[in-house]
Order: sequence, then structure tokens, then C-alpha cells
Amino acid sequence: MSHEDITLTVTFRGTSHTVFLPSDAPISALHSRLELLTSVPPALQKLIYRGKKIQHRQDDTDSEPTITQAGLRDGTKVQMLGSTVEELGQLNAADSAHQRKEQILRERALKPQVKLRSTGSSSTSSHQYRFHRIESLTHLPRPETATECLTTLSKDPAVLHVMQKHHFSVGLLTELAPHEHPGLLGLNVGSGATIKLRIRLDTYDGFRPYLEVRRVLCHELAHNVWGEHNNDFKELNSQLNREVAEFEAAAGAGTHQLSDLRDTYQPSLDEEVEASIHVLGGAGLRGDSTEERRKRALEAATARLRNEEELEQSCGTSGPQKQSG
Repeated sequence: MSHEDITLTVTFRGTSHTVFLPSDAPISALHSRLELLTSVPPALQKLIYRGKKIQHRQDDTDSEPTITQAGLRDGTKVQMLGSTVEELGQLNAADSAHQRKEQILRERALKPQVKLRSTGSSSTSSHQYRFHRIESLTHLPRPETATECLTTLSKDPAVLHVMQKHHFSVGLLTELAPHEHPGLLGLNVGSGATIKLRIRLDTYDGFRPYLEVRRVLCHELAHNVWGEHNNDFKELNSQLNREVAEFEAAAGAGTHQLSDLRDTYQPSLDEEVEASIHVLGGAGLRGDSTEERRKRALEAATARLRNEEELEQSCGTSGPQKQSG
């Protein structure tokens, strides 16, 4: 077996590090070298390359693989994710503060709310059914951009439309740090007391597309009513996304009545509604054949089902069902 040195290029937070190691060195040797270069302990390192992931081994039950056995070759480029011990301490301290705030919000949500009799003004609904507070994680990079993103979501006319229609109220809209819950895109705490959204990229050097985040937000709003991902939840989630799309289509057409859309073409499936909405502002519906409309409907249905399955797998909200009032 050859014991020649191999060269690896490891990128961490935009900085590239060149590492030289014997091909038969254990993978722990790579973790130790990276700790010296980045101050990230081996236990907090995640190495990603060619679709594979390597994390520090927590036990010694099996023999440790070598660098070559792990699939690393000379010239391999590796992306590393992780936090230093100092950063982790700061995050834990911030977490404790957030948890205290969330506890206060949960306790407030459990208190019976006084229902005010309407005096005919529509302003009551807009003030009650909305996001009452937004908060970015100031210990993460570019907090001002995160605040701007959350503010845009909280003032999105289509989102506010469905919130007022379904009487949704959210105490706090904040972000979900990728390193805290790597598998989650969203989390609803206390049936709307707090909604957390993963607005940042895993590498912390940018933000996720707005429409993707908004779709996750609609998913989490559905958890204001239903805790589990059952059929009732899926029906409401689909309804919210459909109403958001219809609202924007009506706004683009200059009306919130959707009368022009329904007079032009009356679809028989929810997916056909989605397909028709996506072409508003383009060539229009009147010149399309039935086959073209059905094709778009199938594409919309396939994309919607795939997105909903991915959202369910990356949603951290789960709990007893709550009947809407």
C-alpha cells in the first residue's frame, strides 16, 4: 500500500486551507489539522465533498478509516462547516435568552384573550391578525439583512391577506440558525406564539430565495391550527398556498375579486388553479389549448407535492391537534 502524501483544499467561511497528509493517515488526523487552522474542534466539524459528509467519530467501536478509505483523494476540494468553542458559547447564551422570551410568549398565548366587539372598522383585523414582533439573530453575520428579510415577510400583502382571512396571529417571527437545527427549515412554537424560519444559507454567506422561505412560512402558519402533518393539515397548507397565489394573481390583474380569472377559465382541480396563476401577466389563458393547461397543471401538481414532502421532512413542528375556533 502506498503511503504517499496527498493534498486537500479545505474551504471554511470563504477561506481556503491547503492540507498535506499521508494517504494512510486516520481521518482524525485531518480533523486535528483543521482544528489548528480554524479553531473548530473536531466534534463540531462537518466535512462535505462530492456529495458525501464526514463528521467526527464519537466512539471507538469500529476501526477508524484512513483518509483514502473515507474517499478523499489527492486534489479533493472539501467544504467545512462548524463553529468554534467561543462561538458556541455565545450561541448557547443567546439561546437561553431566546428560550426565556419564548416561555413568556407561550404563557401569554395560554391566557384567554378578550374578544372586542367590532365597531365596523376594518383596522381591528389588520392590527390583531399579523406578526406582532420580528427579531433577527444579532450574533450571526449581516443581522440588518436578516431583519430586512423578516420585515418583508411580515408585511407581505398576500401573507397578511391569509392571516386576516383565517384569523392567524403570530407573536414573534424570527430566524432559525442553520447550525442549530441542520435538518429544519421552519418551526412553529406554541401554535403561533413564535415562528422560526431558516432564511440563511448553510454557509452563512447569503440568504435563501424569498419565495422558498415564504412557502415555508405558509407551512408553519398552518401549524397554528393543526400540530401534526395529517390530512387536515395538508388540506389547510394547500389552501393557504393557493390563496397566496390567487391574491397575487388578482393584484397583478388589478383586482382582488379574481372575477376575470374565473370568467376566463374555470379549472376542475386545485393544480389547474396553480398552473393558470403562473402564466398571468404573460400570454394569458385565452390562447392556450386544454392540453397545454392540463400539462401545466400536472407540472404544478408534481412540484407542489414534492415541495410539500420536503417541507414536512424539514419541519420541526409536531404536537396535538388544535381545532380552529
